[in-house]
Amino acid sequence: MDAVLLDGATLGPGDLDFSVIQAAVGNLRWHQHTQPGEIVERLTGAHIALVNKVELDATHFAQLPELKHIIVLATGVNNIDLNAATKFGISIQNCRAYGVDSVAQHCLMLMLSLSTRMLSYRRSINNGEWSDSAQFCMLDYPVESLADKTLGIVGYGDLGKGVANLARAFGMTVLVAARQGQESRDGRIPLGDLLPQVDVLSLHCPLTQDTTNLIDWPQLCALPKTSLLINCARGGIVNEAALIKALDEGQIAGAGIDVLTQEPPPKNHPLLAVERDNLIITPHTAWASRQARQTILNQAAENILSLTSGQDRVRQL
Repeated sequence: MDAVLLDGATLGPGDLDFSVIQAAVGNLRWHQHTQPGEIVERLTGAHIALVNKVELDATHFAQLPELKHIIVLATGVNNIDLNAATKFGISIQNCRAYGVDSVAQHCLMLMLSLSTRMLSYRRSINNGEWSDSAQFCMLDYPVESLADKTLGIVGYGDLGKGVANLARAFGMTVLVAARQGQESRDGRIPLGDLLPQVDVLSLHCPLTQDTTNLIDWPQLCALPKTSLLINCARGGIVNEAALIKALDEGQIAGAGIDVLTQEPPPKNHPLLAVERDNLIITPHTAWASRQARQTILNQAAENILSLTSGQDRVRQL
């Protein structure tokens, strides 16, 4: 089968082994980036499209009669018009649970960096304050341990469970929020009841109509003023204007976020415009360890082989 990769640059700087994909297809054509106007030309004649974030819809499918399969190099498939794909007889496969370890360690890194006041102390050192100190250590900013703290998790799939496992290793108690609109089960707690109990709230749910602005001003006010918010899920789950207000007014102690509503963000994005010691922003890299990115390729290769063998090795949407 002929396959085309439309946005290979989203998988990294060339540190991965693509031979697993090459071995699974007869012919692989590679593109670092693909603009909307280039999609049809590049996919003409291809049986398989491999994409990460490139958007594909009915206008493309109608012009690509030979396209039969789309392999999404991610878990989320919101960049694909699924109804249109079904109408045109195109199957969709995605990759799953590839970044559990990577996301979990990133979340703990954010918790630890905020709890130890990493940004504040780094600024002090850079300003020469440690060198001018009258004693061997600086105690200007109180440091908190994660042990004996309570972590609340919203979204208890593979990623949420991975974070919970690491948190327990640090001595944290873990509470899990019940899904929106569903009865509490398996010890899960309605979100409104969970928020006042947690020292750290970590988000791991998908972005849907139900979870858009799930964490807004009322929810931020329900958190203890000493609490931390961690978002390595999707930007739209947190109302960014409300978060800025909560940070600036001391409604919460800090936030670590790996995602924004608009990515890449404009340079004048409100969360980037002011440097805050109680806010850590990373550029959507929680998922992106080398091992996680290689797992994506390995799963994609398995998906391609499943198409030729008739076996559903990885979930087909």
